[in-house]
Amino acid sequence: MRASWLAALGLELTRIARAEAGASIAAARVARANVTFGPPKSAASVLLPAGAGRDDRDVRCALEDRLHPIVAKTQLSPNVTRLVIEAPRIAQIRKPGQFVIVRAAEGSERIPLTIADADVARGTITLVIQAIGKTTSDLVALAVGDAIRDVAGPLGLPTELLDHGHAVCVGGGVGTAVVYPIAQGLHAAGVKVTSVIGGRSREWVMLEDELRAAGEVVVCTDDGSYGRSGFVTQALADLLADGGIDAVYAVGPVPMMRAVAELTRPLGVRTIVSLNPIMVDGTGMCGGCRVTVAGETRYACVDGPEFDAHSVDFAELSDRLSTYRDFEKSALERRQCATTVPPEPAASTAGATR
Repeated sequence: MRASWLAALGLELTRIARAEAGASIAAARVARANVTFGPPKSAASVLLPAGAGRDDRDVRCALEDRLHPIVAKTQLSPNVTRLVIEAPRIAQIRKPGQFVIVRAAEGSERIPLTIADADVARGTITLVIQAIGKTTSDLVALAVGDAIRDVAGPLGLPTELLDHGHAVCVGGGVGTAVVYPIAQGLHAAGVKVTSVIGGRSREWVMLEDELRAAGEVVVCTDDGSYGRSGFVTQALADLLADGGIDAVYAVGPVPMMRAVAELTRPLGVRTIVSLNPIMVDGTGMCGGCRVTVAGETRYACVDGPEFDAHSVDFAELSDRLSTYRDFEKSALERRQCATTVPPEPAASTAGATR
């Protein structure tokens, strides 16, 4: 008797759980029923009735004219490419420091990319992409006229900009593309801006002319082939020694940002870094981008991506960034194998005569 009662109770609980799950799914469908895709010129809302049957063909039909075309492409350094894409609504409301989540095609990986610039009149945003893995390599392989499937944003909190004084923007490598909109915003606010940017050699230095429009630029190269010889941190140390710096904004490799934080910490100079941890959804749901700041867990996608450099646990951040390194290497190798054209077989010489 007891066994049959427990079995009946188990069946009833299962029925209730399924009913509640069904109600949750229905509510989610209602919440997502009115979805807008792509640029506004071709994307007045697409109504997807709750509970309606949808297959991939239906979705493709709804989205086929709502992609984000590439209108310009520029090579900034040997492995960094600038893409200008149509995204009118994002261009209208984005602010310095914000980013987008990009998916190149159906089934592609979702990756976060900083909005490096925007042109409201043209309805475009600028993305600067370093080709270091499969997905970024796929993106930079696109040509003008091609289109990116999904661009979601703007996401993240805007940069907290100074409204007076002197700010130094430090960009290491592709991090220069992230400090560029910050320098623009500071300059527009009337702040004195000095940008310190660096690369391995001259060909790796980017956005120098664009940054000069916002103020003084100090260029550093590791090999001394252009500008100052040495690292950006050495140039920053000289500026700090001169005094009068009210804030430092730094973006680049984790070791560089950590070094900047240690330079400014004893001087008490406010220092902001932009973090780019592993990120999936960009809305705080997956928890993949969690970082420790001032001993507490924060999510870079919704609480950042910018944080007080003196409070960031850089050791943990470095460790988490390496989590999928082997997987990423394997995916890139498979891509390279798939895109390599095998050599044509040598012509047979059987029966040939001189």
